[in-house]
Amino acid sequence: MKPDWEKLANSFQDSTTQLIADVDCTTEGEPLCDQLGVKGFPTFKWGDPADLQHYDGPRDYDSLKAFADKNLKLQCSPGNLDLCDDDKKAEIKKYLDMGVPDLKYAIEGREIAPAKIDEHVEDYLEELQKSYKDMMEKSKEEKDAIKNAGLGLMKAVLASLAVDVDVESGNDEL
Repeated sequence: MKPDWEKLANSFQDSTTQLIADVDCTTEGEPLCDQLGVKGFPTFKWGDPADLQHYDGPRDYDSLKAFADKNLKLQCSPGNLDLCDDDKKAEIKKYLDMGVPDLKYAIEGREIAPAKIDEHVEDYLEELQKSYKDMMEKSKEEKDAIKNAGLGLMKAVLASLAVDVDVESGNDEL
């Protein structure tokens, strides 16, 4: 993947509006990676630097290039209102009119929401794991009870009867 990534970066190196870059999250780039929520490597992010989005498409050169050509361009934003349709302009105006304290409060509330969703998923998975463990223990106990109720002995008796029947019939095959 690294050669394809380097080829992609080279194809955009002279662009004044597009940037293809990489960050080493294990060294001096770690604070940036923490800020952007990067948890695994490699992680691809794209879009407005203030609102980077996760990329989870194919990672070969042709796919990355096609995605970059289509998506890495100036987009509607507070700094590029001329690229916005009327609905987006109205949404941006609504946020601008909120003022800094209210906007920060709204952002904080929305940033907390994904963490709460993740917490809910983790709680659910823990409960699911506990249910699975309980079910497996119950299953083992029930199977052990069946075996301990004489199943093994019954099979042994049946096997001995089958041998006796074969001997009586003159069949010496097992």
